Amino acid sequence: MNKRSAHFGYLNTFSNKVQQKLLSLVSVIVLSLSLFSQASVAQTEQTSQLRQLAQLAEYIGVDYASAVENGEVVNEDEYHEMLEFSAIIAKRISTQLEHENKAVIYQQSLALEQAIKDKSTVSHIRQLSADMRGQFLAILPDSLLPEQLLSTERTQQLFQENCSSCHGPSGQGDGILAKGLSPEPTNFTDRERAMNRSLLGLFDAISNGLDDTAMPAFTQLKDQERWSLAFYAGSLAFNADDSAEKPKDLALQNWINFNPSQLINRDNNINVGFIDAYRATPTLLFSEKQSPINTTKSQLNAALDAYHKNDYEKANTLAVSAYLDGFELIENSLDARDADLRKAIEENLINLRKVISTGGEETRLIALSAEVFNQLNEAEQLLTGSALSSSALFSASLVILLREGLEALLVVIALMTVLIKTNRKDALKYVHAGWVLALIAGIATWAVAQSIIDISGASREVMEGVAALLAAVMLLYVGIWMHSKTNAQQWQAYIQKHINTQLRAGTLWGLTLLSFIAVYREVFETVLFYQSLLTQAIPSQYSVAVSGFAAGIVILAVVAWAILKYSIKLPIARFFSMTTYLLLALAFILMGKAISALQEAAVIGISALPVRIDLPWIGVGSTWQGVLAQTAIVLFFVFYRMKTKEQPLTAK
Repeated sequence: MNKRSAHFGYLNTFSNKVQQKLLSLVSVIVLSLSLFSQASVAQTEQTSQLRQLAQLAEYIGVDYASAVENGEVVNEDEYHEMLEFSAIIAKRISTQLEHENKAVIYQQSLALEQAIKDKSTVSHIRQLSADMRGQFLAILPDSLLPEQLLSTERTQQLFQENCSSCHGPSGQGDGILAKGLSPEPTNFTDRERAMNRSLLGLFDAISNGLDDTAMPAFTQLKDQERWSLAFYAGSLAFNADDSAEKPKDLALQNWINFNPSQLINRDNNINVGFIDAYRATPTLLFSEKQSPINTTKSQLNAALDAYHKNDYEKANTLAVSAYLDGFELIENSLDARDADLRKAIEENLINLRKVISTGGEETRLIALSAEVFNQLNEAEQLLTGSALSSSALFSASLVILLREGLEALLVVIALMTVLIKTNRKDALKYVHAGWVLALIAGIATWAVAQSIIDISGASREVMEGVAALLAAVMLLYVGIWMHSKTNAQQWQAYIQKHINTQLRAGTLWGLTLLSFIAVYREVFETVLFYQSLLTQAIPSQYSVAVSGFAAGIVILAVVAWAILKYSIKLPIARFFSMTTYLLLALAFILMGKAISALQEAAVIGISALPVRIDLPWIGVGSTWQGVLAQTAIVLFFVFYRMKTKEQPLTAK
């Protein structure tokens, strides 16, 4: 056997091995996604159980007063319900709860159950139920809060359609079905009861219903509709007070988690007048929620509050949310006005996150947080002082599409040119299926996130980071496979002989998966950025944003046309050589962006380099984790090249 044949044999063997590894990687990806999905379902079920237990504990604290008075049962049905609910709590904690504080919470549940049997005072029962509910809230992740409530008119309509038949048209518990129900429907205008009922408890009752009562779960309603109903029901016992001022450091999460009595006891800035004003007119709480800047400030204030209570894990989570759920959404708009300010705020938010996650640096934290708030105020003045100029809006719109779309385009075009060059045009449908499905799935995910569920910034970054990481690894494999063909002579004969057997169904579906991942990770974020960009424009400027988007499409189309036209004309060896380095560059970029996204989501730590580097177009940042990961991509490829050069071309 001559050297040329041996070389072909080696390349064929290597190609088969790489493709087998690619198929294995696809299998691992599918298995990992399945395991991740199962873990997510288990976590969701645990969260749901905890929310139900917290809801039951609060319900006992609220309704016990109507069951027992001065140590005597005054309502047998209500008292029986209190006994039943306390027993349910104790049983579920014993059999279902998995947490290090399980023993403490279980003892609290037994104490509550015994106190009810002993017909203890209302104040004692409320204290026990509040303490236990506080334990549940400490375990639970923060609720995904609404960005905005429905209009008052729409909320009242929802109440009449879904609630009035039991609770009455005015919420007084006197609906047409009320007389036949036991226990009787809640009277939302009862002030004493309302002072001990949290908005989270109302939301959970609407979402999950109440066991052994006539209260059903309104799962057909969207999250925003259920939140709006919760705020509306919680408003009916209060009267507006226009003179009340909103505390500057009020965290919406606390306002929702705790009942009015607890809020007054917890916060010296909150008094009865404030409770009346903001419970009666809940839209006041959301007047500033439209701005991502105010979301950033609110989450930072909540993070600082958690830090001062030595809850460093929660403080770090809230600091991460301040960036991902707030500031990140206006980065493009701020870049168009003051790129240096955007970079400074981003850097300080990351530094603040590192400081706030541990104790002992309070002086630095105070100075850093003050600087961040000053910078956010400056950014707010820039963004809200007037709408973006038409030129800035056009540029921002164009840059968003080019930045998010170019990488995905290059991956798809590279896959297409390989298939065309290897006379497998029939397989192009697999690549096209991947990116078309990604467009549909990306837009559908965004639509679902807007109308049915909420996807937090951290979840979004994890999704994008994992997708980028998988795409980088897959592109590296494909690049190595291509490099193995750059020195092969008589390539066309090789193609005719081997390509149909090598590109079998598994590999073709692997191309679909790679095309899907490369595009899907960009679509959701692109739509999100455009949505945020339009909040900085006036309606008459929307056409300018559309023009920038259209210009981006034209540029991307020209790039695609040029690559397809000129790469096809290249000699096969040169084509594979150039495509190899293109895919290597894309793997390098995506690896950097994957590490950055996972760092922003606090999945990976952040260790700063001694020098400042900021090259987002190629995914290079100023952290050791990102630089080392990207260096590993390059070194792996270099090592592979050196190894293949040393490989003897002997017959087998």
